[in-house]
Amino acid sequence: MTTDAPALLSAADVFLDGHTAYHFTDAPVSDEQLAAIYELARMAPTAMNASPLRVTYLRDEAKERLLPHLSEGNREKSASAPVVAILAYDVNFHEELPTLAPHNPNARENFAGKDEAARERFARFSASLQAGYFILASRTVGLDAGPMGGFDAARVDEEFLAGTSQRSILVVNLGIAAEDGTRPRAPRLDVATATRVLTE
Repeated sequence: MTTDAPALLSAADVFLDGHTAYHFTDAPVSDEQLAAIYELARMAPTAMNASPLRVTYLRDEAKERLLPHLSEGNREKSASAPVVAILAYDVNFHEELPTLAPHNPNARENFAGKDEAARERFARFSASLQAGYFILASRTVGLDAGPMGGFDAARVDEEFLAGTSQRSILVVNLGIAAEDGTRPRAPRLDVATATRVLTE
């Protein structure tokens, strides 16, 4: 196993050439690439720097355990991927705030006093920001990503996150897309349709 960091791609490669992948080659994904994805994704902006995203990578038999919990149309996609990532938020993210938010010494205690539903809403929002970064980070280290929302979150949590304070929000297939593993890019809204600038 090498300790060299993966080469990073350009912004054009990441934003303009990246496509959602549906089928993958059997090219391996290294532990170094997986670590590099998180090193980039952890730089996403989060409220109070709470950084609630937690990632569980699945290979081999662990990945096979995931397949029954996916929507039927998603199982073949994940089966072909060398690695599948479960992205989750940590309801108890506040336990890390003394490290992450030293500028706010009362942050941990303030969140500890809130009910779990309030912490869950807070954590889900910021973890979703990090999840977007995770997809871009995957492309940046030279992989193709296939994010999917079609899965039974309760069953995934029971199978892989039991005994933790984590709740799954997204499954992402990772690897190198096969020649027929992506589709032509669908249209996107243009600037005039999707944006506006207000001055008063």
